[in-house]
Amino acid sequence: MISTVKIFLPYYKRNLKLALPVIIAQIGQVMVQQVDNMMVGHRGTLDLAASAFANSIFIIGMIITMGFSFGMTPIVGKSVARGDKTALSSIFYNSLFINIALNIAIGILLLLAIFAFPFMNQKAGVAELAIPYYIVLVISLIPLSFFFTFKQFSEGIGNTKNAMYITIVGNLVNVIFNYFLIYGKFGFPEMGLLGAGIATLLSRIVMALGFAYIFAREEAFIPYFLVEKIPPINKVYLKELFHLGYPISLQLLLEVLAFAIGAIMAGWLGVVAIASHQIVLGLASISFMIVVGIGSATTIRVSHQLGTGDIHAMTMAAKASVHLVISFMAMTGALFYLFRYYIPQIYSNDVAVIELCSQLLIFAAMFQLFDGLQVVMLSILRGIGDVKRAMVYAFIAYIVVNIPLAYLLTFELGLGIIGIWIAFIVGLGFASTLFYIRYRNVLKNISNHLPK
Repeated sequence: MISTVKIFLPYYKRNLKLALPVIIAQIGQVMVQQVDNMMVGHRGTLDLAASAFANSIFIIGMIITMGFSFGMTPIVGKSVARGDKTALSSIFYNSLFINIALNIAIGILLLLAIFAFPFMNQKAGVAELAIPYYIVLVISLIPLSFFFTFKQFSEGIGNTKNAMYITIVGNLVNVIFNYFLIYGKFGFPEMGLLGAGIATLLSRIVMALGFAYIFAREEAFIPYFLVEKIPPINKVYLKELFHLGYPISLQLLLEVLAFAIGAIMAGWLGVVAIASHQIVLGLASISFMIVVGIGSATTIRVSHQLGTGDIHAMTMAAKASVHLVISFMAMTGALFYLFRYYIPQIYSNDVAVIELCSQLLIFAAMFQLFDGLQVVMLSILRGIGDVKRAMVYAFIAYIVVNIPLAYLLTFELGLGIIGIWIAFIVGLGFASTLFYIRYRNVLKNISNHLPK
């Protein structure tokens, strides 16, 4: 064990050096919603339920945005390894173009989804309260598309700190304006849940403008961001970005869709059920975003090493990330279990909500390892550029297995909301196994094609 740690120690350090700023940035993304939940939850369980319902739909569009931008990172990483600055500038602007166009289309579809809200069988008052908040979230997709494009490009060239600083500032803006607008402080109107949505929009505008300022001012980014030298639309890069971005986006969408449908099912069980579900899912999303940060660093490291042809360093970096993720998720699972009666009190004063959360946290603790493994294995596959098979596996795990099992356990076998969480464990376990098998097969294929 000690000798293994010594062998991997340089790889742990390199991965963590890249990962730590990304982790803080990723936590910042999810903390926007968590702060909304904490501050809105203390106004009442109905407000928290409406927030949960709106976010369960909105996150589908947000994940498509994020997933498409993820496709840029390995492309940028390989161009960095080749030292091709001209290509990097063209990749950036073409990615910005495709991300903005995609977000406008997604925003329109999300707004049209409002007409389906009355038919989603939510409890009285939930959908009506959610709609104004939801509309503001949809508007925030535009600055979010700018932010994700800047962020993934920056990470692709190996600069992970800027996103961290900008996200911290964005979260401060969100917290301050949440306080002003939710509760009506310092002369601002008391807007409740809608105020939380406006604060989120403002924070995302600040984050997009912050990155634009850095790209226009910092010497490391100026060669790629000169407005007077914007490269033309390049069909080759658009095609490459699309072919790598859409499978990642769809894979993430399938996973989030399973969780979104789980949230809608929780809403059928009552306001207490969906509020409790939202709290525990939000807690799990914090640990999830931390391993996404490790995963993003893994994608960068793997793509860079593959670009230089160093397969040994690539596999060692990949294994090091797996070790880090397993260790971290085991720790968070233990914390969820040990503090299951105390953590929910941060979000709600409702005794029924706190009691149900304490039960669900046991199952959230159980799925931590599977959730971490599926994230890191996917990140390795993205770094290699192998993404289409993962999309198929995600469909099997989350749509074919997870969703039907959740309905069966929850309603047909009468397990209630616990059935939804058991299905999550099974779906994530199935996905992580399939992604690991795919990685082993791809690695074997790469090794077989190396010069003898």
